[in-house]
Amino acid sequence: MLDTAFVSYVTVMSITPGPNNLLLASSGVNFGLRKTLPMTLGITLGCSLQCALTTSLLAVLLSWMAVIRLPMAIVGCSYLFWLSWKIFRSATPQSKAEQRPMRLINGALFQAVNPKAWLMATNVAILFTPPQGNMLHHTLVNCLGFAVLNFPCVVIWALMGDRLRQALQVEWKLKAFNTLMAGLMALTALWLVVDELKTAWS
Repeated sequence: MLDTAFVSYVTVMSITPGPNNLLLASSGVNFGLRKTLPMTLGITLGCSLQCALTTSLLAVLLSWMAVIRLPMAIVGCSYLFWLSWKIFRSATPQSKAEQRPMRLINGALFQAVNPKAWLMATNVAILFTPPQGNMLHHTLVNCLGFAVLNFPCVVIWALMGDRLRQALQVEWKLKAFNTLMAGLMALTALWLVVDELKTAWS
């Protein structure tokens, strides 16, 4: 059974702003909910696989975390800056004809460089895996619980973007929205990398 703390933690982490949700809102505005759904499924799939991986390999992960954490954060945040630039460049209705939203596999693979997703999965493994008992059972429960809680949360962001779509058909409004989303993504990346550098240097 999933306890209340697990449900609360995964729901809050899944629904609060972060790289996934900013991308989903932008995709919902630019491409609509139907075309964004594969990315939402991919995000949930990727996050659930991360949860399973970190739960299964907790001891190994913790022993390596100090070594790989900063390089992973820098790679992940560099990718977020690149995504910010892509969102900023998609600031006009005409440019959408040349673009398409992430597919399921892209949404899943994006989690490999998403610092917030790794933080979430690692915390789930540390906080909600009992020290004793059937590890496979706990891994499956955590993974399935994560997917069930995460998917509705990320769909909300795609849906919000889809609902804004009609209001943003005017070119200057769409440009302003995409510029805002790009700026928020860049600030998220900057905050994450600065936080990691502070941790590494302290």
